[in-house]
Amino acid sequence: MITITQKAAEKVMEIATAEELLGQGLRLRVVGGGCAGFSYDLYFEDKPTEFDEEFEDRGIKLYIDPLSFQYLDGTEIDYVEGLHGSGFKFSNPSVKSTCGCGSSFSV
Repeated sequence: MITITQKAAEKVMEIATAEELLGQGLRLRVVGGGCAGFSYDLYFEDKPTEFDEEFEDRGIKLYIDPLSFQYLDGTEIDYVEGLHGSGFKFSNPSVKSTCGCGSSFSV
C-alpha cells in the first residue's frame, strides 16, 4: 500500500487547483537514474492503465505501474518545507541507501 500525509495531500490539491487538474490522479513511478541508481517521478495523469495498482488516500488517487510498485510498496509520501527548499519526501522501506544530495536511491 502507498500512503500520503495530510500535508502532502493538501499540497497536491493546491497544485491541482492552481493547474486546473482537479479530478486527475498522481502517477508515482521509479525511474533509473541519479547517482544511486533510481529516482522518483511524480506527475498528474487522467486515468490509470489496466495494469496499474491504484490507491486512494486522503482523497488523492495514486497510480503505480507494476514494475515501480515492487520498489514502492509501503512508501509514505510527505511534503516538507525547510531552509534548503521544499518538496515531496518519500519514506520508502525498500531503500537501502541514498545519494549525498538525496535525489536518488538504491534498493
